Amino acid sequence: MAPGVAAMMKPLILVVEDEAALVTMLRYNLEKQGFRVEEAADGAEALTKVAEARPDLVLLDWMLPQMSGIEVCRQLRRRPATRDLPIIMVTARSEEADSVRGLNIGADDYITKPFSMEALLARIRALLRRAGSPSAKGSLRFHDITMDLAVHRVFRNGRSVHLGPTEFRLLEFFMQHPRRVFTREELLDSVWGRDIHVEPRTVDVHIRRLRKALNGENEMDVVRTVRAAGYALDVEPH
Repeated sequence: MAPGVAAMMKPLILVVEDEAALVTMLRYNLEKQGFRVEEAADGAEALTKVAEARPDLVLLDWMLPQMSGIEVCRQLRRRPATRDLPIIMVTARSEEADSVRGLNIGADDYITKPFSMEALLARIRALLRRAGSPSAKGSLRFHDITMDLAVHRVFRNGRSVHLGPTEFRLLEFFMQHPRRVFTREELLDSVWGRDIHVEPRTVDVHIRRLRKALNGENEMDVVRTVRAAGYALDVEPH
């Protein structure tokens, strides 16, 4: 295989960060692990870079000059071309409310500074797996929902349902095990991976996003909350 072709196959990560020393460290370590890296020092530049060449994942700092990472995330989620673009928020804020706010805006994951490269790389790899590697070709069906794993699309009652990579993987897991109740911890292990430390409340955020995307007007909520137990994909009365 020609070197240029091999390079094209490497996942492209856009690092949106205004701290030069951190960018240098991230670039060195990410390239060492086989990723291609683009940089953006502020939100406006990040949006331009994404429009020019869609990355495979965005590593997005919360605090940026002129435009916050939250606003960048919000704008990316509004655009059809980047609605499902994997995004990891990087923040020095350790408060849970800030992390949950980032997830509610549309980030797929978050990591707080200071962090180890090992932890960051594990999250990047897990998210890229969820975004681009369906577990099998073919389709899954439950009630009026169809998942086409070959083209990574979801339909309900004939309408297209737009899901982020984490919500897609979460729904895929539910549809592989319909009506079975899973605890938050079981969902974390199965969807996020055992090597990833994620707060259980993160599951609740993604469940809300999944429900919002799946449930249209006058449509039954097929994600059942089982008090003190967890969640299930079910059409029984809630």
